[in-house]
Amino acid sequence: MDNDLLRDLLYFCLAGSIILVALLISFQITIARLKQKNYFLNRDRERYAETLYASKDGYFAFIYPDERIHDPRRTVRERCSRRLAVMLNLLNGVQSNFDDVLDCFYKDDAKKIRKYLTLMQEENLPFEDIFALKNSERSVRVFGGRINGADGNLYCDMLWFRDLSAEMLKIKELESEKSQYLQKIHRLEDLLNNFTAPVWLRDENLTIILANKKYSDLTAPVNDSQKNNPNETNAASLENISRELAETARQTNKPQKSNINLALNGEAKHFEISEIPFHADGNLNKIYTLGTLADTTELDSVKRIFKIHQNAHLDVLAALGTAFAIFDLRQKLVFYNKSFQNLWNLNAEFLDNSPSYAEFLDKIRDSRLLPEVSDFRSYKTEEERLFGSLIESRENLMHIPDGRTFRRIVAPYPNGLIFAFEDVSDRLAATRMINELYTVQQNLLDNIRDAVVVFGADQRLKYFNRSYKKLWKAADIELQNLPNISEILEMQKPFFNKSNDWNTLKQNMLGHILNICSRFQLERDDKLRIEAIPVILSDGSLMITYTII
Repeated sequence: MDNDLLRDLLYFCLAGSIILVALLISFQITIARLKQKNYFLNRDRERYAETLYASKDGYFAFIYPDERIHDPRRTVRERCSRRLAVMLNLLNGVQSNFDDVLDCFYKDDAKKIRKYLTLMQEENLPFEDIFALKNSERSVRVFGGRINGADGNLYCDMLWFRDLSAEMLKIKELESEKSQYLQKIHRLEDLLNNFTAPVWLRDENLTIILANKKYSDLTAPVNDSQKNNPNETNAASLENISRELAETARQTNKPQKSNINLALNGEAKHFEISEIPFHADGNLNKIYTLGTLADTTELDSVKRIFKIHQNAHLDVLAALGTAFAIFDLRQKLVFYNKSFQNLWNLNAEFLDNSPSYAEFLDKIRDSRLLPEVSDFRSYKTEEERLFGSLIESRENLMHIPDGRTFRRIVAPYPNGLIFAFEDVSDRLAATRMINELYTVQQNLLDNIRDAVVVFGADQRLKYFNRSYKKLWKAADIELQNLPNISEILEMQKPFFNKSNDWNTLKQNMLGHILNICSRFQLERDDKLRIEAIPVILSDGSLMITYTII
């Protein structure tokens, strides 16, 4: 009996121990799970807190006690974020209270923020506003709101503060850019409105989206109640023609022009209208057109007058003995006279077909009327370049293989070049003969022992010989300047320094030479005696011979 009781007691103790161990293990597991849960809760809380701290906005929170439980924290707690403490440069850092925050704002702004907060707390009204910081050029945006849980429990009131320095700086930059762009727009408007000709802009639908004041003045009705006034007619005519030109310009992507007559101030005027296509905004599929209207009334009148004068000039050129030809900028023959045809021995059929300048050169080369050149292709290329480079007249001689010499003058002409050719063979031959005669005469004079000078009818020196230069020690450069008689005598002054009155002596010599044309004698300082003999020649020239006696 005692053994059975002892055994039962032993079993009971063993069962109790097992149950106690099981409960202990279960308790340890529960504690471990609670610690793990608490760890992750703390980690999440830290993450959420760091997430708030990492925000570029600072915040100030009013945290309320939990109404669902017996919260020992019965008062409202204030919390200032690190970002807000740095943003407002708060001395107490995150320990700063709301009054410390309000001290960073101007007095009126601080009252306004506190009023916003009161309305939010009492009437649940969120707010947002911008305030300037005291003693700083920075501004902050303040916005607040209440935070409630899903169960309706009030968590806290949050005031967020955002530093607007970067935004305000960007706004100032944008405002400055806007001001600059507006200034540019005003200048462009002034440019367009003060442009002397009407201009307008059409979009891809051919609708006029911009026009200057000249265009508006030309097309706007003088009086809304007046019908069929000239400006309405101008607007209709201008719109019809310019719209057609704009459509063609868009299709061909090439500028289009046309002429139009409009009534301006009761007078008919001639205008040239144009539409110029371009890709708007750099979009190849978006083609706008720029329209312009140029008054060509005076230009047309000038052109008519110029044409009349040009025709008169051409008539004169046609009657002259000098050969003339005009080639336009396309290097096509547009005018020639009979002398040109005869000089180059060309038939009228060839000339009337408006040959090019290159064809003209080929033609006269085939007839052996062109100067011989080693490289005809290079020669022709250089000749054709005249049409794009010649800005002033150019003259040269052309030596033709048959022995003749042509003088050619090339000069710019409206819309081309004018060529003048003259056969100067006889003139050059005569010049050569005169030069040869002059040489013979000079040789004769140089072989005369006496000193000789000859003056023309204008009393300027024409000839002198070596004996004269030797006798009076005259320099070639002085004599080649063709001095007159008085200047020649002045050159002789160094030989009469002993004369008491040189001017009187000089006047006496001039009197004997020009007035009475009689011989006279001179005695120089070197004791050399000279007799001067003036003689009037048959052509009116005056010859003076100086003979040593």
